[in-house]
Amino acid sequence: MAQPKLRPKKKFGRVEGCERCGRKRGIVRRYGLHLCRQCFREVAEEIGFKKYS
Repeated sequence: MAQPKLRPKKKFGRVEGCERCGRKRGIVRRYGLHLCRQCFREVAEEIGFKKYS
């Protein structure tokens, strides 16, 4: 009897950690950024976010 082919599990929209540094905690996923909060603060102005007050 032939064994069925096993496919790897699909990760539904999750990214393992920050795309920039790899940290696993404090991920900003909004708008598909997938950056940790520390990297987001460093890169935010270059991306186009403005800091008010």
